[in-house]
Amino acid sequence: MALNIKETFEVEASIEKVWAFMMDPQAVARCMPGAELGEVVDERTFEGTIKVRVGAVTTSYAGRVQFVEVDEAGRHVSMTAEGKETGGGTAMGTMSSRLTTLDDGRVQVAAEASVELTGRVAQVGRGLIQGVSHQLFLQFVACAKETLEAIEGAEPTTAPENAGPVNILPVILRAIWSGVSGFFRRLFGRSGD
Repeated sequence: MALNIKETFEVEASIEKVWAFMMDPQAVARCMPGAELGEVVDERTFEGTIKVRVGAVTTSYAGRVQFVEVDEAGRHVSMTAEGKETGGGTAMGTMSSRLTTLDDGRVQVAAEASVELTGRVAQVGRGLIQGVSHQLFLQFVACAKETLEAIEGAEPTTAPENAGPVNILPVILRAIWSGVSGFFRRLFGRSGD
């Protein structure tokens, strides 16, 4: 299953501070729910794991992320990622992010990813996976903003909860409820014709 993901967020910090954060694999891993940085192979290659929970089923990927283009002057970075699921599935993709200073001084981070999934996770459906990716992104943004917008020298007030897997049960329930309520709206809409 192929997925294309585009997300943006804005942060009140200097572009230098945001760039340093985005280029620090430990900082990024701390803000990514379910992620754990394993080994820094070199300045452009990192290994780690990420866990995702689908209802009662938890799946874990072990893999590698590698920077393939780093444009410090243009504040643009591209990377490749590949991971293997403990149950035999795979996740492979490319990601890029670009930083832009806005007129009001805030920094906009625009991220794009193209991911190919196989295995158990791919069978839950595109809509649910996109919902989960958006949920992960929102949690990452909240942590990144708290980290980047903290007063110089101050620690974030709350530690991100990245030790456990991401629970996508709420996303599944919303999707089911949306389908059921949509069915009844169509059913009652037709009976009134």
